[in-house]
Amino acid sequence: MKNLFLLPIAAAAALGLAACSETAQNETGEAANAIATDVETTVSEAASDVEAASEQAFGAAENGIDQAGQSLENAGDRSEAAADNAARETGEEVEKVGRDMQR
Repeated sequence: MKNLFLLPIAAAAALGLAACSETAQNETGEAANAIATDVETTVSEAASDVEAASEQAFGAAENGIDQAGQSLENAGDRSEAAADNAARETGEEVEKVGRDMQR
């Protein structure tokens, strides 16, 4: 008896599947292709955005490092000039003391 009850349900299911026309199937396939294309485009754009942001970040980091290097070089130059000035002034004072001692 169960089989007799399942037979009309199976027939209805078969008719339902058969009712999907080729046009409906084509439209479904086209919609799936459009979705896949949209996803591919979105992923590609996201990858491009990430790459551009990475390049910008690396460029900013490189500029920061260059500026830090230049600042260190400038500080070294100023330190060297200050040391030279101190040595010159010390030498002048030593000479002055030496002259004063000779008098």
